[in-house]
Amino acid sequence: MWTFTNDKQWAAMARRFPEIRDMAGVVQDPRHHAEGDVAIHTQLVLSALTNYTSYQSLPVDSQELVWTAALLHDVEKRSTTVVEPDGSVTSRGHARKGERTVRELLYTGYRLDTSPSFVEREQICKLVRYHGLPLWIFEKPDPLKTLLQASLEVNTEWLTMLARADVLGRICTDQADLLYRIDLFEEFCRDNQCWGQPYPFVSDEARYYYFTHETAYPDYVPFPEAGSEVVLLSGLPGVGKDTFIAQHLSDWPVISLDTYRRKLKISPTDKQGTSYVVHLAKEEAKTMLRSKTSFVWNATNLTRQLRQQLIDLFTTYKAQVRLVYLEVPHQQLVRQNETREHVVPGDVLDRMFQRLEIPALWEAHDVQYFVPERIESTISS
Repeated sequence: MWTFTNDKQWAAMARRFPEIRDMAGVVQDPRHHAEGDVAIHTQLVLSALTNYTSYQSLPVDSQELVWTAALLHDVEKRSTTVVEPDGSVTSRGHARKGERTVRELLYTGYRLDTSPSFVEREQICKLVRYHGLPLWIFEKPDPLKTLLQASLEVNTEWLTMLARADVLGRICTDQADLLYRIDLFEEFCRDNQCWGQPYPFVSDEARYYYFTHETAYPDYVPFPEAGSEVVLLSGLPGVGKDTFIAQHLSDWPVISLDTYRRKLKISPTDKQGTSYVVHLAKEEAKTMLRSKTSFVWNATNLTRQLRQQLIDLFTTYKAQVRLVYLEVPHQQLVRQNETREHVVPGDVLDRMFQRLEIPALWEAHDVQYFVPERIESTISS
């Protein structure tokens, strides 16, 4: 079983992990966190969580995931906390930034004896990302769509458990109201078939249709459209995208941004040149889409915004999009990058990973993950 650390004493973790050490002294608004700084709050959250009956009834490996998320849920308040002119304290964006920090910590394996599996890691990351959702979901423009989308990424039962611990681990005058909001969130999940499980869409096409049409209903079944199939690859340089194509799609035509760059001798850092490369690739794609020819789009496609622009283009021509994310262990990634013909500098690769947004199930008609069962690391403390 994977364990974040065997020594869960706060002092020991603070010595080993700067992410935890940095929590000390990070101020919080006393109206909402009269208990003190982020370090004090986090310790109270961990205490509330481990005393929670539902947490104690979880399998041990599940406990470790929720515990780790609770430990790191406010990790990026250190970088986002601002004392406003009126004296209030805010930390906008700390959950989103925290997700990326946690992913980097767990993926690289630095200071860890072993890293979690891909599924374990992403569950922790999404618990961090969504830990405030149970409190604010009914203030979203479309609460139901927000809930069903989150259910595809995070275990809502564990999320609710974390949210309750987060509230119980603070001193505030509105604690009862916050706990009531979480109770409503739980009922909302139960009423909509996504308590502790993803919402059961009847098909991949129905799922994709629901999240791409504002007025769609979750149980609507769309008619299949007669277009080609596009395989959109996503992954860092060096994960083996070319190898994947050779093994699984060797007879498919491939549109590769790198091929265009090398042919035209355009550097990846040349923004104007890259825009021209993307234009040429899109024109080639349109030709294939018009003739209903299936093809592979081979590029890193690290951000959701970039992937969405491409998927919107492909689906305009009625194509079915299969989004394939590839990943290898960090040490293997470094090794494979160093042996490539076109090596990406290490600092550039690190920045690319920091920008990475793992594809979500709702982004395309079909989303697949080609990753190892467990990402091992030999780096220890």
